[in-house]
Amino acid sequence: MRPVPAVTRAIAILRLVGRSAEPLGVKAIAAHLGIVPSTCLHIVRVLVDEELLRVDSAKRYSLGSGMLTLARSVLSESSFAATAQPVLDRISREWSVTAMAVEISDLEHMIVLALSHSKLPFRLHVDVGSRFPTLISATGRLVAAFNEQPWAEVERRFRALRWQNAPTLDAWRRDLDVVRRNGYAVDRGNYIGGVTVVAVPVFDARRRVTHTIVAAGLAEQLDRKRTALVAASMQAEAAQVAASLFGNA
Repeated sequence: MRPVPAVTRAIAILRLVGRSAEPLGVKAIAAHLGIVPSTCLHIVRVLVDEELLRVDSAKRYSLGSGMLTLARSVLSESSFAATAQPVLDRISREWSVTAMAVEISDLEHMIVLALSHSKLPFRLHVDVGSRFPTLISATGRLVAAFNEQPWAEVERRFRALRWQNAPTLDAWRRDLDVVRRNGYAVDRGNYIGGVTVVAVPVFDARRRVTHTIVAAGLAEQLDRKRTALVAASMQAEAAQVAASLFGNA
């Protein structure tokens, strides 16, 4: 596949600006991405014209309203998000957790396609469209356990992950054996201290984990017995979603 540098740089700019907590100037964008400032300026001007970026009076750039249009189009056409939403609503209501539907595209990132919050005061800081490293937390354990990937690449990416309470590689690898036996994954305070995350796989027709259904709650709320009950409920829901989307028996 022939590279197209202008497209690659435009995407990198959008991702950088989207991750930034505040608008960025051309010099900052160019320095971070290693782009010649004049080239960077040409690209951001096109992105502004297309409403994918907006510029303020100080010539700093942030994501524009055109990104919302694109995002809505993706989500409206996502049969997984539409199918999963009532499932998430049931899970969050029944178990008082934050429930999420997640898509995995590769070992780089996963993205939240849909979510449902419980009525409890506790809420994770996550929105539809949020992106996370694929191998992080409970979903990461599912991907590593069930999708066939070269272990050297998995290990390299694992070592680059940022956890609040990072597991050792040996402990994490032992977790993968438990995941394969149980059919679901649990992160107990590794990714976020005091928070338990439960994830179940949604397998496609080739038995790859392409999506997951995730529940997150306070550790005190999700003890081991309750976690097992939540996971069993989520597995039944995930099986129905997979049957609806992929015809899995």
